Amino acid sequence: MSRSDGLPIRQVLPELLGVLDRVGSAVLTSPPGTGKTTVVPLALTEAGLRVLVAEPRRLAVRAAAKRMGVSYTIRGERHTGANPMVEVVTTGVLLQRLQRDQELPGVDVVMLDECHERHLDADTALAFLLDVRDTLRPDLRVLAASATPDAAPWSRLLGDAPIVRASGATHPVEIVWTPPARPTAPPHGLRVDPALLSHVAQVVRQALAERDGDILCFLPGTGEIAKVAAMLGDVEVLQVHGQAPARVQDAVLSPGSARRVVLATSVAESSLTVPGVRVVVDSGLAREPRTDHARGLGSLTTVRVSKASANQRAGRAGREAPGTVYRCWTAAEHERLADHARPEIALADLTGFALQAACWGTPDASGLALLDPPPPAAMTAATRTLHTLGALEPALNTPMPSYAMDDETDRVTWRVTERGRRMALVGVHPRLARALLDLGPRAAEVVALLSDQLPREAGDDLVEIWRSARHGRDGFTARWRQEVRRLTRSTPQARAAERDMTDDATAGLAVALAFPERVARRRGGGYLMASGTQAQLAEGSRLGEAKWLAVAVADRPTGSASARIRQAVVIDEETARQALPVTTEEEIAWRTPPGERRGDVSARAIERLGAIELSSAPLKNADVRAAILYGLRTEDVLTWTKEATALRDRLAFCHRELGDPWPPMDDLTALADRWLEPELSRARRRADLERIDVATALKRLIPWNRRLDEVAPERIAVPSGSRVRVDYSGGQPVLAVKLQELFGWTETPRIAGVPLLVHLLSPAGRPVAVTADLASFWRDGYRAVRAELRGRYPRHPWPEDPLTALPTRRTNPR
Repeated sequence: MSRSDGLPIRQVLPELLGVLDRVGSAVLTSPPGTGKTTVVPLALTEAGLRVLVAEPRRLAVRAAAKRMGVSYTIRGERHTGANPMVEVVTTGVLLQRLQRDQELPGVDVVMLDECHERHLDADTALAFLLDVRDTLRPDLRVLAASATPDAAPWSRLLGDAPIVRASGATHPVEIVWTPPARPTAPPHGLRVDPALLSHVAQVVRQALAERDGDILCFLPGTGEIAKVAAMLGDVEVLQVHGQAPARVQDAVLSPGSARRVVLATSVAESSLTVPGVRVVVDSGLAREPRTDHARGLGSLTTVRVSKASANQRAGRAGREAPGTVYRCWTAAEHERLADHARPEIALADLTGFALQAACWGTPDASGLALLDPPPPAAMTAATRTLHTLGALEPALNTPMPSYAMDDETDRVTWRVTERGRRMALVGVHPRLARALLDLGPRAAEVVALLSDQLPREAGDDLVEIWRSARHGRDGFTARWRQEVRRLTRSTPQARAAERDMTDDATAGLAVALAFPERVARRRGGGYLMASGTQAQLAEGSRLGEAKWLAVAVADRPTGSASARIRQAVVIDEETARQALPVTTEEEIAWRTPPGERRGDVSARAIERLGAIELSSAPLKNADVRAAILYGLRTEDVLTWTKEATALRDRLAFCHRELGDPWPPMDDLTALADRWLEPELSRARRRADLERIDVATALKRLIPWNRRLDEVAPERIAVPSGSRVRVDYSGGQPVLAVKLQELFGWTETPRIAGVPLLVHLLSPAGRPVAVTADLASFWRDGYRAVRAELRGRYPRHPWPEDPLTALPTRRTNPR
């Protein structure tokens, strides 16, 4: 009996085969380790069906094909197996085949494995397959396989396809909560607290001492794997991740002669069966993509795993026998984890997806059967990028977008260009495909570098990385050479490649063509990208003296306004101009230079490369009125003297109390045509505005049939004979006058029916009382004021009866 005869999946094979034969589509749920990946395809071939199995990862493709003895294809590599009825491919390869020939000739069944991981290529491939079944190949059978029991969404997507459930021979897994003794810093971007990694290594050693069997330890990335491996010292360690060399992948899939510790990323959650594992140590961390669509920057970030992922990881310990999972967090923290990880379509750069959809005939993806629709902002950014790269163009009778508004691409009907179709078939990101098509095989080495994750220890000089790769002998350079060969074979000679170009020139132009918005010019202590994003090199970088850079890899740290340049190439202005169209525009605006607080009129003809200003020349006789008005509206430009301020307050009082025809004063810019002519017509710059006599200009707002001094007099006469200025700046006009000048005045004066608020002042000019009712003050308040102040100011009159005393602004004679 073969090893697979006793696997639980065999119990549901008759039901599964019957459903596929009768309905044509099905959803298979089967826990990890039950044999769905290797048993089901072979069982389908026994029924005479030719099977194409799609896996989300290259590592899983090799593993599944090896177990079944069948052919496999990954990007740049093809292996022919003994059984010609089954082929295992990555979902990316499946997409390429569907684009080349939608009918998939020679295929009877497509099995999409590990659907629960929600990789973008897998979601897209399933949507395309359902379209093919509906239109071209109703006989094509589609099987969606998931390691989780939640299959209802896929069933609905497949037209209420039957769900076939296989129960696994699950072994009990004991959970051991092993949080760090002291709190560790939460992950921040790619940074993981070294104290947590040290704790994970300590837990691995604890598990080695307490339990039998191999140990599978989950960490977020290759950098953390390398650090923990170094801490484990003499233990036999295998490092498993998406870039692991084939020999490591083969070793981890075979039982070891000695006890092993396998340090792995999320790649080992469900795609691989690692024999001999009885213990799982889970750091509780994973990596997710993040995309800054506004700046065109993408990166990976470290996040807490979901409950579903934690359960998948724990299940690895119980595949072959009872096991144990050591979780490096508390049970209380576990309850706060998200139930499921977010799908890649909600997080990733969608440029590649948008190109696939456009080539399929649905540029906005609205016609695709997807579990989750693509976010509108991400699709808009992707469409804009593809248009810049020449992969999309507006359909006939559709206006060319100017991108003045973020949602303008939503109003355009797009179609894929012939260039876009060729880009989609290259098998790399559309940005890199653009560089390859423009430069030909000469750029294959640079494109191959950028199509893979660069080594963690790589510096920021991409040309140096390229030269090192030519002489390297590690797994990264082996994959790089393989990809170079593939790209070179598949790329026609381009006209640009006929020139004699140095490595630096080739790398610079390739990066600039792929990432035109990341062409950057030095400004201050950093760089300004053509996208308008500020960027910084690492301190001490050898590239720091360059005037121009083509930035290949950049990200934006959480909370930072500037991007961080990871890898770049030194270029010149001519190369920058080849990557981006240079525009000449007239700038007539009120402009505040960087670092300044005072703006001024700018009237220039500017030559730009995106946001980078290349040159400028003054515009003569330009109409600057709009800029002048903007300056008036946004800055305190006019010279407001005391006289001008007082006049404005009087006019505001008149409008507030009397209304029309007195104009409002809250938005004087809106009334500029009425009170600032002809000064406004003559103004060309800030200085012209600052010289305006504002008080004289404001008088133009006084209605022609009204006299301001009659309605809101500037001064009023008081009993002493003085003419005292009225303050209109508050809600009620204020008369501030020395108390002795008002003796005998019992009636509080009114202006436009509003009683004055009288501030009675001491001889030193300080308020001693405030009243709007003088008669009441003389009767009730004066005595207290007199008692307090007459000793302090003996030379001033303080009569017992202020109503009969003579008002005066003088002191008593000596």
